[in-house]
Amino acid sequence: MDRPIQQAPLDKLGAKQGRRVVITGVGMVSCFGVGRDTLWEALCNEECGIDTITHFDPSEYKSQIGAEVKGIDIAERVDAKLSKRADRFIQYALYCTDMALEEAGLEITEGNCADVGVLIGSGIGGMETWEAQFRILLEKGPRRVSPFLVPMLIIDMASGLVSMQTGAKGPNLAVVTACASGTHALGEAAAIIARGQADAMITGGSEAGVSQTALSGFSSAGAVSFRNDDPKHACRPFDRDRDGFVIGEGCCIVILEEYEFAKTRGADILGEILGFGMSGDAYHITAPCPEGEGALRAMQAALRDAELNPEDIDYINAHAPGTPDGDAMEGRAILQMYGEESPPVSSTKGNHGHQLGATGATEIMMALTMCEHGYVPPTLNCDNPDEFMTFDIVRGDGREMAISTVMSNSFGFGGHNAVLIASRSGF
Repeated sequence: MDRPIQQAPLDKLGAKQGRRVVITGVGMVSCFGVGRDTLWEALCNEECGIDTITHFDPSEYKSQIGAEVKGIDIAERVDAKLSKRADRFIQYALYCTDMALEEAGLEITEGNCADVGVLIGSGIGGMETWEAQFRILLEKGPRRVSPFLVPMLIIDMASGLVSMQTGAKGPNLAVVTACASGTHALGEAAAIIARGQADAMITGGSEAGVSQTALSGFSSAGAVSFRNDDPKHACRPFDRDRDGFVIGEGCCIVILEEYEFAKTRGADILGEILGFGMSGDAYHITAPCPEGEGALRAMQAALRDAELNPEDIDYINAHAPGTPDGDAMEGRAILQMYGEESPPVSSTKGNHGHQLGATGATEIMMALTMCEHGYVPPTLNCDNPDEFMTFDIVRGDGREMAISTVMSNSFGFGGHNAVLIASRSGF
């Protein structure tokens, strides 16, 4: 796996039109704080950001743990008046967009604004706003409900407000596919650039998921971990003792650009989107197709889009949230594609929790950061994998290795499957 990956010719990359799609900037917040480097350091130090929830009193809830975003001064990058009229997931998107544009050095002007679009996904959007305003409705009546209720809670408003704040007037939309939203957002944004409808896209996922309604719903469904007395070991990807995911929150905004557009303005390139695949299970509202047929088709579709073979992948960032059925399904899909001779596979959710609609964007950027540093941090709490999971799970001490091309998987309630392939080589 240490061999270099040969890049396809320029006319084979960036979809059929030959327009390559590259990454030039990233803005990120997680339970560890601000920035990609902050999260990367936590992964390398094998830290876990999961703890007892402090955002509200969780004592009556069956699950009482989460990976909360704490201590972020939104006012550093977002106008205070605007923040008051935006749910936290929108605040995170605005904050991270400013950070990402700064890193990319991309100035949106009258000359290029029509060629810069926005596509930001979220799984549950402004649920916290809905909770607060519904209490007002019940306690004080309908006339006291805020006129900003709907604009604060609807998922597309992250894209809407980002475009208003940045002046981006190109394609503007949102993606909602539960826990696959962030991956679908990047994949579709890359496709928009590849087919010539934009030269740059502000994209990614944002989630303020630690809310009373979300926690109670996921708890009732039995989807989350109930390991309240040991939160640091609650999220156990691929481990036989896993009992559910741990709800998290965060945001990752990525600046995608057409390669020549980025090169002409002298941008630093952090990576390239090579392929995107998606599929539907058509099976169950929350449970995945047990044998991983839908996940496998999404991985195969991403490989076809990238014009690569399975053996060209150096590392797989698994969705693996620590749910009994979800991890088993993904493990079977990987085994169907590779057998026991898989590339190294890991999940980072044991560190940062399951960021729901933001997790796919966060994880593809962590996978590319692994390329940059030549190191795969271990999968936390994967002490005893299921016996049938005989593929190469990185656990224990982590692994130093050369990595060029990565695959990142995301799967969501409703049978939504999304897979990205990206690389740091060729520049």
